[in-house]
Amino acid sequence: MFNGPWARELARLPWGVIAVTALLAGFGMVILYSAGGGALQPWALKHGVRFGILGTMMLVLAQVRPSFWLRHAFLIYGVLVVALLGVEIKGQVGGGSQRWLDLGFIQLQPSELMKLGIVLAVARFYHYMPRGYETKPMALWPPLVLIAVPSALVMLQPDLGTATSIAVGGVAVMFLAGVRMWLFGGAALAMAAAAPFAWGLLHDYQKRRVMIFLDPSVDPRGAGYHITQSKIAIGSGGLSGKGFLEGTQSHLDYLPELQTDFIFATMAEEWGLLGGLAVMAGFTFILAWGTGVAMRAGTQFERLLAMGLVVTLFFYVAVNLMMVMGLAPVVGIPLPLVSWGGSAMMTVCILLGLIMGIHRERTLGEG
Repeated sequence: MFNGPWARELARLPWGVIAVTALLAGFGMVILYSAGGGALQPWALKHGVRFGILGTMMLVLAQVRPSFWLRHAFLIYGVLVVALLGVEIKGQVGGGSQRWLDLGFIQLQPSELMKLGIVLAVARFYHYMPRGYETKPMALWPPLVLIAVPSALVMLQPDLGTATSIAVGGVAVMFLAGVRMWLFGGAALAMAAAAPFAWGLLHDYQKRRVMIFLDPSVDPRGAGYHITQSKIAIGSGGLSGKGFLEGTQSHLDYLPELQTDFIFATMAEEWGLLGGLAVMAGFTFILAWGTGVAMRAGTQFERLLAMGLVVTLFFYVAVNLMMVMGLAPVVGIPLPLVSWGGSAMMTVCILLGLIMGIHRERTLGEG
């Protein structure tokens, strides 16, 4: 009974990572329960149900062999670019931005999925590049075009944080593929020269976010309010926090976006430094596992895909934590698995499912 094909497939899954992922999502449900005033509605119950569905999808995706993603990487990228164009034409507006496609049964945010699509496309490009060509200039411009198109479309929504995340994932794969630093240096100089033009393209609120990041005190009741209140919430939590359901910054509505972008501050006020360290330890475990999968992968595509996805997840976590602590501008990036939001959770579950598929491929080879 326990030696059949299903048992063997279950044994190939990284259950330690699955358990940590479930714990992070479960802790997110607890925090959302508190953020909702000690009630399952409007966030906690739906968060748990979403993870149940998307976590199952993650395990299903873990059964898909990486060769499938290699064959369809450009197709997936193309579909997502079309979806981003669809957002520009008839997307739904929320929070002052036009980011969602209403498909009837779901509000889809294609820019979130493009974080994965760009890693797939650039990894496929370098997988088929002959050895040695990655040191030549021709290895630079095609993936830069692949990165620039969706990044520009997402900037038009406008969504600076997601556009940056897409660019970081693509550039990380380029670097991991062996593109020489002097080529990156040339591109960096070109970007620096274009910085004044890019600054002019930013919306006024995005410029204010950058300026407030440099000095939140210049507008503590306006654009600097988010960062100021977040710092107060985190600092007031101390070592062990004020206690579950005892957060004043969140329950008295001082902390904005307490269930999404600033959920770490909501958590830190009630659970303190120890709660924050537990969350960071969970993500560190997942990132370390993903890095190990990438290092042991059997093909160039698998290595680049796994490591590119690890960098994407790291960017998610690092920017959110830096944002709520005032170490980065407020750019609207949620904390994976913990924050409220279906599109972000779906993206992270797909990301982990892809890495698990690469892990499974290695275990098949060993078997």
